[in-house]
Amino acid sequence: MLGRLNHVALAVPDLAAAVAAYRNTLGAEVTEPQALPEHGVTVVFVNVGNTKIELLEPLGESSPIAAFLAKNPSGGMHHLCYEVDDILAARDQLKAAGARVLGDGNPRTGAHGKPVLFLHPKDFFGTLIELEQS
Repeated sequence: MLGRLNHVALAVPDLAAAVAAYRNTLGAEVTEPQALPEHGVTVVFVNVGNTKIELLEPLGESSPIAAFLAKNPSGGMHHLCYEVDDILAARDQLKAAGARVLGDGNPRTGAHGKPVLFLHPKDFFGTLIELEQS
């Protein structure tokens, strides 16, 4: 079911500072910020060749990233994103196996313009999993 690792997402308290660290200190290629109001975040992607690092900053007080940063003020790893060929088939297979899909269970459009779903971290050893249709 799982394809390649699409990205590792890091929640950051200051997106501009994180971009500067990755671009200026590490010499990485970083995309322009993209606001995703439906997800409550502003994101950038850091290209590291074989995958990406997604830097997430809260967009508004009700952002799930704001809640994460309240518990982890310095930021940290938020989720892993894996590609799947068919997100609906993956969802149905996971639900049949007892995994919990967050939200209403229907895919939403993610930062890459593709359908995404999130899986409950308690079902995957404390790690929030995002699935993105490839």
